[in-house]
Amino acid sequence: VAKSFTNALFGILVREGKLRVDEPLNPPEWKDKHDPRRAITLEDLMRMRSGLAVEEAESASSPVAKMEFLHGDMAGFAAAQPAKEPPGRSFEYTSADTVLLSRRIGSVVGGGPAGLREFARRELFGPLGMGEVTMEFDGAGTFVGSTYVYASARDYARLGWLYLRDGVAPDGKRVLPEGWKDWSRRSTLDSPYGAGFWTNDGRSEEAKWRIDSGYPKDGFYASGTMGQRIYVVPSAGLVITRFGYSAPPYYGMRDDLALIKAAIEAYR
Repeated sequence: VAKSFTNALFGILVREGKLRVDEPLNPPEWKDKHDPRRAITLEDLMRMRSGLAVEEAESASSPVAKMEFLHGDMAGFAAAQPAKEPPGRSFEYTSADTVLLSRRIGSVVGGGPAGLREFARRELFGPLGMGEVTMEFDGAGTFVGSTYVYASARDYARLGWLYLRDGVAPDGKRVLPEGWKDWSRRSTLDSPYGAGFWTNDGRSEEAKWRIDSGYPKDGFYASGTMGQRIYVVPSAGLVITRFGYSAPPYYGMRDDLALIKAAIEAYR
């Protein structure tokens, strides 16, 4: 779910003209003009198609596990990893991509952790009427935009409502750029992932399974550890927040799909 919050912070800066989705990341670690990683854009990071060799797996020895639990400067660790292929070639889910984008967001906002917290409160949480939201930072002061965002279920639903309304807050203020919802839910290379959200768009088997189970094709969702989710169904005007601790491999998804289907049928 934290990645979806990062999507929102990114979108705000795009709306303000302070970032572009197609601009290169260009972190200080990639100074050599021949470094192939210099081609990685902010959209590549949001869509998990950077091509960096930073595997995320259910293993304590995976690169992402090392990044999250052994390194105070998570983005610095991610930036030090080599490229295994050019960006945009394939989708690979890795929190390292989002952490790199988070550092860029923080550098644009300025003011360190306090500055980013205030920016998020003023530009996102406040307009949505969200209460206390906990955003965790690493030892270098970078927002860990891939994980560790805590809020109430109702406040998670308020974030989903923002995307249901294509970035417009309850008071009519535009928070995200026009069309940001569709950009976020558009499938990345036909994978089940969009930009910070899982999606039913595209031709993946996962998306087909969800659609066949009653979750419409325009649906997309934020997904957190062990089953915390925010489901958005624009065609049904529906947002469902689901909190729970569920076991693999489905983490409660089958029950969730049944709930979504029943809710849509009940309110037709």
